[in-house]
Amino acid sequence: MFKEFIEKLKSYNVVGVYSHIRPDGDCIGAQVGVCRWLEANGIKAYAFNDDDIQLNLQWLTDFYPVQKPDEKSLKECDAFVLVDGNSPPRFGSYAEYIKDDPKPAYMIDHHPDPQDGFDLTISEEDASSTCELIFHLYLQDDISKLDSDVAKALYTGIITDTGSLQYDSVTPETMNTASELLRIGDFRPNVVAEKVFSNKSLNQLHLLSMAMSTIQLFEDNQIAIMYVTEEMLQETNTTSDDCEGFVAYPLSVTGIKAAILFKALGDGVKMSLRSKSEVDVNKWARKIGGGGHKKASGAWHAGPLEKTIEEVVRIGAEQLAKAETS
Repeated sequence: MFKEFIEKLKSYNVVGVYSHIRPDGDCIGAQVGVCRWLEANGIKAYAFNDDDIQLNLQWLTDFYPVQKPDEKSLKECDAFVLVDGNSPPRFGSYAEYIKDDPKPAYMIDHHPDPQDGFDLTISEEDASSTCELIFHLYLQDDISKLDSDVAKALYTGIITDTGSLQYDSVTPETMNTASELLRIGDFRPNVVAEKVFSNKSLNQLHLLSMAMSTIQLFEDNQIAIMYVTEEMLQETNTTSDDCEGFVAYPLSVTGIKAAILFKALGDGVKMSLRSKSEVDVNKWARKIGGGGHKKASGAWHAGPLEKTIEEVVRIGAEQLAKAETS
Protein backbone atom coordinates (compact mmCIF):
# COMPACT_ATOMS: atom_id res chain seq x y z
CA MET A 1 0.00 0.00 0.00
CA PHE A 2 2.70 2.49 1.03
CA LYS A 3 5.73 1.20 -0.92
CA GLU A 4 5.63 3.88 -3.64
CA PHE A 5 4.66 6.58 -1.13
CA ILE A 6 7.67 5.75 1.05
CA GLU A 7 10.05 5.81 -1.90
CA LYS A 8 8.76 9.15 -3.20
CA LEU A 9 8.60 10.94 0.16
CA LYS A 10 12.13 9.94 1.06
CA SER A 11 13.37 11.88 -1.98
CA TYR A 12 12.31 15.25 -0.49
CA ASN A 13 14.08 17.48 2.01
CA VAL A 14 11.07 19.42 3.35
CA VAL A 15 7.44 18.29 3.35
CA GLY A 16 4.35 20.16 4.46
CA VAL A 17 1.61 18.03 6.02
CA TYR A 18 -1.92 19.44 6.03
CA SER A 19 -4.83 18.32 8.19
CA HIS A 20 -8.35 19.35 7.22
CA ILE A 21 -10.10 22.46 8.50
CA ARG A 22 -12.25 22.08 11.63
CA PRO A 23 -9.74 19.45 12.78
CA ASP A 24 -10.77 16.32 14.66
CA GLY A 25 -8.86 13.59 16.44
CA ASP A 26 -8.25 11.49 13.35
CA CYS A 27 -6.76 14.23 11.19
CA ILE A 28 -4.52 15.60 13.97
CA GLY A 29 -3.44 12.12 15.06
CA ALA A 30 -2.61 11.22 11.45
CA GLN A 31 -0.81 14.52 10.91
CA VAL A 32 1.36 13.95 13.98
CA GLY A 33 2.05 10.40 12.81
CA VAL A 34 3.13 11.45 9.32
CA CYS A 35 5.28 14.34 10.57
CA ARG A 36 7.05 12.14 13.10
CA TRP A 37 7.63 9.50 10.40
CA LEU A 38 9.16 12.13 8.12
CA GLU A 39 11.31 13.42 10.95
CA ALA A 40 12.47 9.88 11.77
CA ASN A 41 13.64 9.58 8.17
CA GLY A 42 15.65 12.82 8.25
CA ILE A 43 13.05 14.90 6.42
CA LYS A 44 12.02 18.28 7.78
CA ALA A 45 8.25 18.51 8.24
CA TYR A 46 5.75 21.32 8.80
CA ALA A 47 2.28 20.54 10.18
CA PHE A 48 -0.29 23.02 8.82
CA ASN A 49 -3.91 23.76 9.68
CA ASP A 50 -5.88 26.96 9.05
CA ASP A 51 -8.02 26.49 12.18
CA ASP A 52 -7.40 26.31 15.89
CA ILE A 53 -7.35 22.88 17.49
CA GLN A 54 -10.07 22.19 20.02
CA LEU A 55 -9.07 22.04 23.66
CA ASN A 56 -9.38 18.28 24.16
CA LEU A 57 -6.93 17.62 21.32
CA GLN A 58 -4.32 20.30 21.97
CA TRP A 59 -2.19 17.86 23.98
CA LEU A 60 -1.38 16.11 20.68
CA THR A 61 0.55 19.17 19.55
CA ASP A 62 3.06 18.42 22.30
CA PHE A 63 4.07 15.50 20.09
CA TYR A 64 4.38 17.72 17.00
CA PRO A 65 3.52 21.43 16.70
CA VAL A 66 0.72 22.37 14.32
CA GLN A 67 0.92 25.88 12.86
CA LYS A 68 -1.12 28.08 10.59
CA PRO A 69 0.40 28.13 7.09
CA ASP A 70 2.64 31.10 6.29
CA GLU A 71 4.28 32.02 3.01
CA LYS A 72 7.84 31.44 4.17
CA SER A 73 7.18 27.91 5.46
CA LEU A 74 5.05 26.97 2.45
CA LYS A 75 7.71 28.05 -0.03
CA GLU A 76 10.30 25.98 1.81
CA CYS A 77 8.30 22.80 1.21
CA ASP A 78 9.24 20.50 -1.69
CA ALA A 79 5.92 18.62 -1.52
CA PHE A 80 2.71 18.32 0.49
CA VAL A 81 0.87 15.45 2.14
CA LEU A 82 -2.85 15.87 2.84
CA VAL A 83 -4.33 13.61 5.52
CA ASP A 84 -7.94 12.68 6.33
CA GLY A 85 -9.55 14.50 3.41
CA ASN A 86 -9.72 13.77 -0.29
CA SER A 87 -10.26 17.12 -2.00
CA PRO A 88 -8.18 20.32 -1.73
CA PRO A 89 -11.06 22.54 -0.49
CA ARG A 90 -11.19 20.44 2.70
CA PHE A 91 -7.80 21.93 3.55
CA GLY A 92 -8.73 25.58 3.51
CA SER A 93 -6.14 27.98 2.13
CA TYR A 94 -4.11 25.12 0.65
CA ALA A 95 -6.53 24.93 -2.30
CA GLU A 96 -5.72 28.50 -3.34
CA TYR A 97 -2.00 28.36 -2.52
CA ILE A 98 -1.35 25.31 -4.67
CA LYS A 99 -2.84 27.07 -7.73
CA ASP A 100 -0.12 29.73 -7.57
CA ASP A 101 2.75 27.48 -6.49
CA PRO A 102 2.06 23.93 -7.74
CA LYS A 103 4.11 21.23 -6.05
CA PRO A 104 3.78 17.45 -5.74
CA ALA A 105 0.83 16.51 -3.51
CA TYR A 106 0.04 13.20 -1.86
CA MET A 107 -3.20 12.15 -0.19
CA ILE A 108 -3.88 9.60 2.58
CA ASP A 109 -7.53 9.19 3.44
CA HIS A 110 -10.45 6.84 4.09
CA HIS A 111 -13.42 8.86 2.78
CA PRO A 112 -15.37 7.74 -0.31
CA ASP A 113 -15.07 9.29 -3.79
CA PRO A 114 -11.53 10.75 -3.71
CA GLN A 115 -10.84 13.65 -6.04
CA ASP A 116 -8.31 13.23 -8.85
CA GLY A 117 -5.25 15.41 -9.23
CA PHE A 118 -2.87 14.08 -6.59
CA ASP A 119 0.56 12.73 -7.53
CA LEU A 120 -0.22 9.65 -5.44
CA THR A 121 -3.45 8.70 -3.72
CA ILE A 122 -3.79 6.24 -0.84
CA SER A 123 -7.52 5.86 -0.34
CA GLU A 124 -8.97 3.00 1.71
CA GLU A 125 -12.67 3.53 2.32
CA ASP A 126 -12.89 0.35 4.38
CA ALA A 127 -10.35 1.62 6.91
CA SER A 128 -11.86 2.78 10.20
CA SER A 129 -9.75 5.93 10.20
CA THR A 130 -6.79 7.61 8.57
CA CYS A 131 -4.77 6.83 11.69
CA GLU A 132 -5.29 3.11 11.05
CA LEU A 133 -3.71 3.67 7.63
CA ILE A 134 -0.77 5.61 9.10
CA PHE A 135 -0.02 2.63 11.33
CA HIS A 136 0.56 0.65 8.12
CA LEU A 137 2.94 3.35 6.89
CA TYR A 138 5.17 2.58 9.86
CA LEU A 139 4.58 -1.16 9.52
CA GLN A 140 5.70 -1.17 5.87
CA ASP A 141 8.71 1.07 6.50
CA ASP A 142 10.15 0.45 9.96
CA ILE A 143 7.87 -0.20 12.92
CA SER A 144 10.69 0.65 15.33
CA LYS A 145 10.19 4.32 14.33
CA LEU A 146 6.74 4.24 15.96
CA ASP A 147 7.31 5.40 19.53
CA SER A 148 4.96 5.93 22.47
CA ASP A 149 3.95 9.48 21.45
CA VAL A 150 3.03 8.41 17.93
CA ALA A 151 1.17 5.38 19.29
CA LYS A 152 -0.99 7.64 21.46
CA ALA A 153 -1.66 10.01 18.56
CA LEU A 154 -2.73 7.21 16.24
CA TYR A 155 -4.83 5.55 18.94
CA THR A 156 -6.57 8.89 19.49
CA GLY A 157 -7.54 9.05 15.83
CA ILE A 158 -8.90 5.53 15.85
CA ILE A 159 -11.08 5.90 18.94
CA THR A 160 -12.44 9.33 17.98
CA ASP A 161 -13.38 8.21 14.45
CA THR A 162 -14.98 4.95 15.60
CA GLY A 163 -17.03 6.11 18.59
CA SER A 164 -14.54 4.43 20.94
CA LEU A 165 -14.48 1.30 18.73
CA GLN A 166 -18.28 1.03 18.60
CA TYR A 167 -19.05 1.84 14.93
CA ASP A 168 -19.49 -0.80 12.25
CA SER A 169 -16.38 0.57 10.53
CA VAL A 170 -14.40 -1.34 13.17
CA THR A 171 -12.94 -4.60 11.84
CA PRO A 172 -10.71 -7.26 13.39
CA GLU A 173 -7.84 -5.39 11.70
CA THR A 174 -8.85 -2.21 13.53
CA MET A 175 -8.85 -4.02 16.86
CA ASN A 176 -5.47 -5.58 16.10
CA THR A 177 -4.08 -2.14 15.23
CA ALA A 178 -5.44 -0.60 18.44
CA SER A 179 -3.97 -3.49 20.44
CA GLU A 180 -0.56 -3.05 18.82
CA LEU A 181 -0.59 0.68 19.53
CA LEU A 182 -1.31 0.00 23.20
CA ARG A 183 1.50 -2.55 23.30
CA ILE A 184 4.07 -0.47 21.44
CA GLY A 185 3.15 2.71 23.29
CA ASP A 186 3.01 0.92 26.64
CA PHE A 187 -0.12 2.71 27.82
CA ARG A 188 -3.69 1.82 28.78
CA PRO A 189 -6.82 3.11 26.98
CA ASN A 190 -7.79 5.41 29.86
CA VAL A 191 -4.62 7.50 29.33
CA VAL A 192 -5.99 8.76 26.00
CA ALA A 193 -9.71 8.49 26.76
CA GLU A 194 -9.48 10.77 29.80
CA LYS A 195 -7.71 13.47 27.79
CA VAL A 196 -10.19 13.29 24.91
CA PHE A 197 -13.51 12.61 26.62
CA SER A 198 -13.23 13.48 30.33
CA ASN A 199 -12.45 17.17 30.30
CA LYS A 200 -15.86 18.81 29.90
CA SER A 201 -16.49 22.12 31.64
CA LEU A 202 -19.59 22.89 33.68
CA ASN A 203 -20.58 25.43 31.01
CA GLN A 204 -20.40 22.71 28.37
CA LEU A 205 -22.74 20.52 30.42
CA HIS A 206 -25.16 23.46 30.72
CA LEU A 207 -25.04 23.81 26.93
CA LEU A 208 -25.68 20.08 26.53
CA SER A 209 -28.70 20.35 28.83
CA MET A 210 -30.15 23.14 26.70
CA ALA A 211 -29.45 21.24 23.47
CA MET A 212 -31.04 18.06 24.83
CA SER A 213 -34.28 19.97 25.38
CA THR A 214 -34.48 20.64 21.61
CA ILE A 215 -34.53 16.97 20.56
CA GLN A 216 -37.36 16.19 18.15
CA LEU A 217 -38.31 12.96 16.37
CA PHE A 218 -39.56 12.63 12.79
CA GLU A 219 -40.64 9.95 10.32
CA ASP A 220 -42.26 7.56 12.81
CA ASN A 221 -39.47 8.17 15.31
CA GLN A 222 -36.73 7.08 12.91
CA ILE A 223 -34.97 10.46 12.54
CA ALA A 224 -33.90 12.54 15.54
CA ILE A 225 -32.68 16.12 15.46
CA MET A 226 -31.10 18.40 18.01
CA TYR A 227 -29.92 21.98 17.62
CA VAL A 228 -27.68 24.60 19.18
CA THR A 229 -28.04 28.33 18.53
CA GLU A 230 -25.71 31.28 18.88
CA GLU A 231 -27.88 32.55 21.75
CA MET A 232 -27.38 29.27 23.62
CA LEU A 233 -23.60 29.58 23.25
CA GLN A 234 -23.70 33.14 24.55
CA GLU A 235 -25.90 32.23 27.50
CA THR A 236 -23.59 29.39 28.56
CA ASN A 237 -20.33 31.16 27.62
CA THR A 238 -19.33 28.32 25.31
CA THR A 239 -18.18 27.91 21.70
CA SER A 240 -19.02 25.70 18.76
CA ASP A 241 -16.19 23.36 19.76
CA ASP A 242 -18.08 22.58 22.98
CA CYS A 243 -20.73 20.79 20.88
CA GLU A 244 -18.31 17.96 20.11
CA GLY A 245 -20.05 14.62 20.60
CA PHE A 246 -23.53 16.08 21.13
CA VAL A 247 -24.99 14.26 18.11
CA ALA A 248 -24.51 10.94 19.90
CA TYR A 249 -27.38 11.77 22.27
CA PRO A 250 -30.27 11.94 19.79
CA LEU A 251 -28.72 8.99 17.94
CA SER A 252 -28.94 6.92 21.13
CA VAL A 253 -32.76 7.14 21.30
CA THR A 254 -34.41 3.72 20.88
CA GLY A 255 -35.55 3.07 17.32
CA ILE A 256 -33.67 5.98 15.78
CA LYS A 257 -31.94 5.19 12.48
CA ALA A 258 -30.23 8.56 11.91
CA ALA A 259 -29.68 11.79 13.80
CA ILE A 260 -28.62 15.35 12.98
CA LEU A 261 -27.09 18.05 15.13
CA PHE A 262 -27.78 21.53 13.72
CA LYS A 263 -25.61 24.47 14.75
CA ALA A 264 -27.16 27.83 13.84
CA LEU A 265 -24.29 30.17 14.59
CA GLY A 266 -24.94 33.26 12.47
CA ASP A 267 -23.11 32.16 9.31
CA GLY A 268 -25.70 29.65 8.18
CA VAL A 269 -26.38 26.27 9.75
CA LYS A 270 -23.69 23.64 10.10
CA MET A 271 -24.79 20.09 10.72
CA SER A 272 -23.42 16.71 11.74
CA LEU A 273 -25.28 13.66 10.46
CA ARG A 274 -24.94 10.20 12.00
CA SER A 275 -26.47 6.83 11.19
CA LYS A 276 -26.76 3.55 13.08
CA SER A 277 -28.70 1.76 10.35
CA GLU A 278 -28.72 1.12 6.62
CA VAL A 279 -29.31 4.84 6.01
CA ASP A 280 -26.30 6.33 4.16
CA VAL A 281 -25.78 9.82 5.58
CA ASN A 282 -22.99 10.49 3.08
CA LYS A 283 -25.57 10.39 0.27
CA TRP A 284 -27.89 12.47 2.47
CA ALA A 285 -25.24 15.12 3.09
CA ARG A 286 -24.24 15.24 -0.58
CA LYS A 287 -27.78 16.33 -1.45
CA ILE A 288 -27.02 19.60 0.38
CA GLY A 289 -23.41 20.04 -0.68
CA GLY A 290 -21.73 18.13 2.15
CA GLY A 291 -20.28 14.67 2.50
CA GLY A 292 -18.26 12.26 4.57
CA HIS A 293 -18.88 8.61 5.43
CA LYS A 294 -21.89 6.32 5.25
CA LYS A 295 -22.31 6.56 9.01
CA ALA A 296 -20.94 10.04 9.73
CA SER A 297 -21.10 13.13 7.52
CA GLY A 298 -21.34 16.90 7.65
CA ALA A 299 -22.98 19.66 5.65
CA TRP A 300 -23.91 23.35 5.64
CA HIS A 301 -27.15 25.16 4.81
CA ALA A 302 -27.74 28.88 4.37
CA GLY A 303 -30.61 28.81 6.88
CA PRO A 304 -32.62 29.97 8.65
CA LEU A 305 -32.73 27.10 11.14
CA GLU A 306 -36.42 26.22 10.71
CA LYS A 307 -36.08 26.01 6.93
CA THR A 308 -32.88 23.98 7.24
CA ILE A 309 -34.52 21.43 9.54
CA GLU A 310 -37.52 21.12 7.23
CA GLU A 311 -35.44 20.56 4.08
CA VAL A 312 -32.92 18.22 5.70
CA VAL A 313 -35.59 16.06 7.32
CA ARG A 314 -37.42 15.84 3.97
CA ILE A 315 -34.23 14.58 2.30
CA GLY A 316 -33.78 12.17 5.18
CA ALA A 317 -37.27 10.78 4.63
CA GLU A 318 -36.32 10.07 1.01
CA GLN A 319 -33.14 8.31 2.17
CA LEU A 320 -35.17 6.20 4.60
CA ALA A 321 -37.54 5.15 1.82
CA LYS A 322 -34.64 4.18 -0.46
CA ALA A 323 -32.95 2.22 2.33
CA GLU A 324 -36.14 0.29 3.04
CA THR A 325 -36.60 -0.71 -0.62
CA SER A 326 -32.98 -1.59 -1.35
